[in-house]
Amino acid sequence: MVVTRFAPSPTGYLHIGGLRTALLSYLWARRNGGKFLLRIEDTDFSRNDEAAALAIVEAFKWVGLEHDGTIEYQSSRLAIYQEYAQKLLDEGKAYKCYMSKEELDALREQQTARKERAKYDNRYRDFTGTPPEGREAVIRIKAPLEGSITVHDGVKGDVVFNVADILDDFIIARADGTPTYNFVVAVDDALMGVTDVIRGDDHLSNTPKQIVVYDALGFAIPHFFHVPMIHNHEGKKLSKRDGATDVMMYKTMGYTPEALLNFLVRLGWSHGDQEIFSMAEMLELFDPSDINRSASVYNVEKLDWLNSHYIKNMSNDKLCELLEFHGVMLVSHDKREILLDALKERAKTLVEMATLINEILVRPAGFDEAALKKGYKEESKAILQTFSEALKNGGELHLPTDYHHVMETVVAQLEIGFGKIGQPLRVALMGKLSGPGLDTVMAIIGVDETLARIDALLAHQ
Repeated sequence: MVVTRFAPSPTGYLHIGGLRTALLSYLWARRNGGKFLLRIEDTDFSRNDEAAALAIVEAFKWVGLEHDGTIEYQSSRLAIYQEYAQKLLDEGKAYKCYMSKEELDALREQQTARKERAKYDNRYRDFTGTPPEGREAVIRIKAPLEGSITVHDGVKGDVVFNVADILDDFIIARADGTPTYNFVVAVDDALMGVTDVIRGDDHLSNTPKQIVVYDALGFAIPHFFHVPMIHNHEGKKLSKRDGATDVMMYKTMGYTPEALLNFLVRLGWSHGDQEIFSMAEMLELFDPSDINRSASVYNVEKLDWLNSHYIKNMSNDKLCELLEFHGVMLVSHDKREILLDALKERAKTLVEMATLINEILVRPAGFDEAALKKGYKEESKAILQTFSEALKNGGELHLPTDYHHVMETVVAQLEIGFGKIGQPLRVALMGKLSGPGLDTVMAIIGVDETLARIDALLAHQ
């Protein structure tokens, strides 16, 4: 059975790159009928943020990624790590190191002066004497002293690390007994049955150390897939300046979960020329072996395009649910369908859609001066007055076609071009010269509100 996991540290919000890793892990597990686990790596007590852990769970809930089983918190598993560290000590595969921080700093200065790689010099590796008095010991694992370690990676192929260039006897438990990252990751992945590790390639350099732990404890090594990072257009690591990096900010900015997941799966993975992927299609087609080896580029224009697609094709009931988050309540609005159908084609985000809705439903507080200058001419007052009378005498008006018919009648009666009525009417209805079709706007707000807005413009002029 394929078992994957997502294992963030709760030191801040869930990063957009982290969500991509989680999504890929989720898809691969689900495609194979396996399990997708969520583990919070919170052993660094100085940096932990309880609110951040909750934020990760909230983000998962928003995008609909369901993990299997309970959430595992490493902080509740300290006894397990201590047990395995002791096992390595008992088997002579790890040892206690009494080197002080001052001694280690001095060693590194000497190595740097000699232009050598700074590393621990193994002075306590085979120590059998009396420990220095008053010194607390860390636990170091006995790493290979020569040769190489090969990471068999599903994205990058075989990556060979020369032991002399990257390894020393690294610490697996600090002096206070708390375990270190590379040790607990290997122990947890093994004990939780993780078969496939999909993560960012910034973790690739950690993998040889984790393999040392796997080998020392006799654990099976999982399949690794190191995914290239997300870059900005300049080829640099994605930052806040390039767009929101906090997943929940995308909700605030009006993106849909479907669009965001579609956007993320296409960052570094493709299936022919296809751009739109439903969750069902992702689950059917995704294979981590097809991930590109080069970094992907964050493109907000592509995200906007995808988001507009999902808004355009979303049911109005679902759209209303999402718009409530942005302060728009349309459940009881009798012209809801006309309103939403008119704006779906125009909005890239739910925030834009909420703004467009309010621009229609809320009477303009004023009129744009440039729009008045261009759209309201000397003859406009008489034209709008004639149109108002036609509306009052038009009988029951409900659909956009009803209002359009009244406009056509006035145009024919006054023998004017459509723009002569269209521009001043738009200024009256919207306060500006942009917006949806006038007939649609009037059908949404109704005859009485249309007349009131015309009167407001006439009074203003």
